Amino acid sequence: MSNQEETPDNRLRKELPEEVAAGAGEASDAPESAVAPEEQRAGLTGRQRLAQGLWPPRVTRAQLIVALLLFGLGFGLAVQVASNSDSDSALRGARQEDLVRILDELDDRTQRLEDEKQGLEKQRDELENSSNQAEEARKQTVEKERQLGILAGTVAAQGPGITMTIDDTKGTVEADMLLDAIQELRAAGAEAIQVNGERVVAGTYLTDSGNSVSVDGNKINAPYRFKVIGKPQDLEPALNIPGGVVQTLEKEQATVTIERSDKIVVDALRAAKRPDYARSSSQ
Repeated sequence: MSNQEETPDNRLRKELPEEVAAGAGEASDAPESAVAPEEQRAGLTGRQRLAQGLWPPRVTRAQLIVALLLFGLGFGLAVQVASNSDSDSALRGARQEDLVRILDELDDRTQRLEDEKQGLEKQRDELENSSNQAEEARKQTVEKERQLGILAGTVAAQGPGITMTIDDTKGTVEADMLLDAIQELRAAGAEAIQVNGERVVAGTYLTDSGNSVSVDGNKINAPYRFKVIGKPQDLEPALNIPGGVVQTLEKEQATVTIERSDKIVVDALRAAKRPDYARSSSQ
């Protein structure tokens, strides 16, 4: 017969790719004990190495780079998931009312920033649309000067806010605790603060002085009375957050009372100081 009988070896050759079948044929013709020289191995493809029983198969540079990139991507995703889990775990143990209070505080801060944005946009529109832009600019300059005077402590201020009194009968309240209270109040939107007759400004520093505290070098004694101008609905919750100022002071056996008021007067003043080196860039 003209057709050659189909043997298992022939079927294998038809099913394998030509490259692998060729490699297999070459391997079958060689003695079992024969091993290809090292220089011939280097020229074999991955399939030919597998067909001749060589391991590991040759890995190209592109395959190695892709493998490294996939490993880096997987490692980055694992780190990101772990980071998100750590940030979420801090709030998982909080009570529902504490979470609601924190959420309300964040909403209030967002609203405060939005109000400030709208105020700045209004000033811009007034400057652009005013028929007498020079007069409008003068008014805004006077208002800005007054605001800067309040921040610098050279001008008295009044408005809604809170009064916080810290009664320290054990003498355990230290300067860093009062500084934490000031920073928390500023973060909650406090616009003017004074403590026991001492005006608190950007450069204010607090130090321990025996059993009491000094503000900018001036010694003050307990009870420490904070008079703060700002939105009471933002200031009081900021002090009462879990693990916040009030809880920290109470752990030191201090007593903290907070009262809201529609009118707080901050009248402690600081002398205006002319800078030694800084000058206006317009001069």
